[in-house]
Amino acid sequence: MSEPCGRTFDEALISGYVDGTLVQGDAQRVQIHLEDCASCRALVDEITSVRETTISSAFATPADHEWPAEAPRSTASRTARRLGWPVLAAWAILVAGVGLLEAWRDADDLLERLILVAGVSGLSLLFLSVLLDRLKARKSDRYNEVLK
Repeated sequence: MSEPCGRTFDEALISGYVDGTLVQGDAQRVQIHLEDCASCRALVDEITSVRETTISSAFATPADHEWPAEAPRSTASRTARRLGWPVLAAWAILVAGVGLLEAWRDADDLLERLILVAGVSGLSLLFLSVLLDRLKARKSDRYNEVLK
C-alpha cells in the first residue's frame, strides 16, 4: 500500500476525474493534485486500467431458449396465474383468521390476547407496507415487461 498523500478531497473525485464527469473546478483541483502526487497518479492509472478492461469486455448473450421462462406464455396460463394468486391469498387469510379466532377463544387472560393482537397487528402492518410499496412501484417500473 502506498503512503497517504494528504489530499483534501474524497477519493471519489479521482474516479470522477477518470470518467470525465467532474465540474471544471473539481477537475482542476484533482489535476493540480495529480501533478505533485505519485500515489494518486498510480490510483488514476489503476482506475483507468480497470475502466478500459471493463469497457472492452465482451459478454455472450444467451439464446432466447436459454432464458428462464418466468412469465406465463399462454393465455390460459396467464389467466390461471391471475386467478390463482388471489384465491391463494383469500385462502391464507381465511386460514389465518380461523386460527386467530381459535387462539383468541383459547386465550385465558388479557395479556395473552394483547400479545396475539400486537403480533398480528405488527405483521399486518408490515405486509400492508410492502404491498403498498410494490403496488406503487408497479406503476412506474420500467422493467416490468422486460423478459431478457
